[in-house]
Amino acid sequence: MNTKTKKIISLALLGATTSLMAMYGEHAYLYKDPRIMAMGGANVAVGGYSTSVFSNPAGLASIKKEHGFVVDLLGIGVSSSEKTQTFVDDINTASDSGDDAEVVGVLQEYAGDYFHIGVDNYSALSKNSDAFAWSVGILAAADINYVTHANGSSNGGLLETSSRAYGGVVLGFAKPYHTKIGRLDVGFGLKYIQQTSYEGALGVSELTNGDDIGEQLQDKYEKTSSGMGMDIGVKYYPLQESSWNPAIGLSVLNIGPMDMDDNYGGQPMTVNIGASISPDVDYVDKLVIAVDYVDLFAANKVRLYDYNDEGNVVKYTDYSESDFAKRLRLGVNVGLIDSTYFSTAISGGLYQGAYTAGIDLELTLLKLNFATYQEQVGTGSVDIPDRRYMAKLSIGW
Repeated sequence: MNTKTKKIISLALLGATTSLMAMYGEHAYLYKDPRIMAMGGANVAVGGYSTSVFSNPAGLASIKKEHGFVVDLLGIGVSSSEKTQTFVDDINTASDSGDDAEVVGVLQEYAGDYFHIGVDNYSALSKNSDAFAWSVGILAAADINYVTHANGSSNGGLLETSSRAYGGVVLGFAKPYHTKIGRLDVGFGLKYIQQTSYEGALGVSELTNGDDIGEQLQDKYEKTSSGMGMDIGVKYYPLQESSWNPAIGLSVLNIGPMDMDDNYGGQPMTVNIGASISPDVDYVDKLVIAVDYVDLFAANKVRLYDYNDEGNVVKYTDYSESDFAKRLRLGVNVGLIDSTYFSTAISGGLYQGAYTAGIDLELTLLKLNFATYQEQVGTGSVDIPDRRYMAKLSIGW
């Protein structure tokens, strides 16, 4: 390494006064359906999809009975942050050059930015009969997140990640009860998840040694874990004769050992509430307006990492946070057409204080879903927005 390169790296690392770095405070999740995220992520009191098991299993009782067996096959979904592709291209080019100064330059350009890539496949078979509704699903997903630190830490960590590859089986069951004071849907869910997670940071020497970044993270930080959890939920229709069709929902998710050995990807038990109305409106197939408040008791934590120790051991501290805006979700869905061969709907909403939007298209056996939302990876007074875009292609009927 020449003197000029050493000087650049020294200047880049000079400001480092601590080894503490955080992946901030993104709330834990297993699956984000673009149809739901497009309407602000609000689904606790809505339901109607096989993926409702991830917000309130009682929502399975809202699947349309006339659809018979609902098959979601090979539902391949992708999501990405706004700048992810350009960052990946730039850091790979700099890393391949073997020039430490180029790597530091790229990290300085993107310093403090948060990058997300998600890939998932949720395939499910569901049915809502007169007696009860049920769903069986298989989940496979990868959740990749990076944060750049131009100044690094005192031990040289410049590229930090909290990522995972995971999958498992998800079961759901819901039964409606007709009472004198309204209809009550009761839901129950069970899931088993296995995951491989990666939490750690890489320094300049590791980013420029010519080895694959993913392989280095795997060698240093890979951990495997699993968990089984139970979900329960209710959805109550107090005024069944009203043309507004109001509903109230409550769910308790991830009951049981879903902490995944405290690795990244652990699922805390959360209590979630929601309300919705579906007024009868001329000229549209349906209109749904919903509001949710999730993680009522602030079970999600902010994890602060400490890379001061040598070796592959990563220490961390989990802090509580209770940001109201991060837990509030508002959404509107307008179903324009719903026929045997073609259907379409548009959605919009507010998720963690920022707008969401999306469109759903179904053409015979082909389903297309597009959505955008903004994840608030900061917490409280620290505003770190990450605008993301989602797309999903599936075969179903």
